[in-house]
Amino acid sequence: MCRFVIYKGTSPVQLSHLLTRPAHSIINQAFDCRLRLDRRRPMNGDGFGVGWYDAVYDEELGPQPTIFTSVTPAWNCPNLTRLASKIKSPLVFGHVRATTAGSLSHDNCHPFAYGKLMFMHNGGIAEWPSIKRRVQKDLPDAVFNMVQGNTDSEWAFALFLSKLPDPDSRTFTADVLRRAMLDTITSFNAFAEDAGVTEPSLMNFCVTDGETVIATRYISSSKDEAASLWYSSGTTFSEGGEEGHYKMVTADKRQHIIMVASEPLTFERADWMEIKTNTMVVITPRFNMLHIPIVDKFSAPTSTMRQVEFAEGKGFLNSPNSGRPQ
Repeated sequence: MCRFVIYKGTSPVQLSHLLTRPAHSIINQAFDCRLRLDRRRPMNGDGFGVGWYDAVYDEELGPQPTIFTSVTPAWNCPNLTRLASKIKSPLVFGHVRATTAGSLSHDNCHPFAYGKLMFMHNGGIAEWPSIKRRVQKDLPDAVFNMVQGNTDSEWAFALFLSKLPDPDSRTFTADVLRRAMLDTITSFNAFAEDAGVTEPSLMNFCVTDGETVIATRYISSSKDEAASLWYSSGTTFSEGGEEGHYKMVTADKRQHIIMVASEPLTFERADWMEIKTNTMVVITPRFNMLHIPIVDKFSAPTSTMRQVEFAEGKGFLNSPNSGRPQ
């Protein structure tokens, strides 16, 4: 299974404070998972990637994100350690990979980028070979040709781009990104139904244009739990008295930092809140965080107890406190 982390802050963060220094960063989670049970692939050693936007816009550099990927296990990459100690950004995507579809290559490492947009995925599209051709069929040439790898995740990004009025735009409203994400999920569900796919797809997608962030915790099932997703917000995210032990501190009512992660990055569980299954979160440029239920045939009544076995068996769900009313 994969893991990702998103950071959006009013001030740039040094990448090392997200990726390498915290004792429970996604890099350390890649080989030392404290909260997940994965009997199939206990290590996320199939590459990693980090993407970020410049803290100050430079016309010569342009608005697109910078992305660094490697097929080296994240915990064994000295270049990542060097870069992370010297780069700051107000919006960061980080991802560690365990392959579910696609080969081990740079082209298959998240995050993916197109123009100003950046995209990551944690999960898997069920029976991907049976719907891959259908996904590709209606894509515009520019979007089809931008795909370099062979993962279901990158094709999901291509499908998302095809839902935008203009994927090459320099500006996107939160509503445009939100609608495109919903249309992407709806299309995947329709393709699966047409192909007779019965296994649920796990679609924890996230996308940003450098200002707005959209993230989903979603499964195409009304009875199963989705891959886990958490968020934390506050004033500062900093190292405490013990080396490597970070904490989100809230000094006032304003949110200066919002983080979204597949698994909490600190051992302070009170710092983190779980995002409900089949929910979209929207982080606006002004740091409002909206939780929007994804209402479709896979919605479940609030009294329904979703089952954890499917996601947990694939290593996408932490075992403690699972199986609660949604």
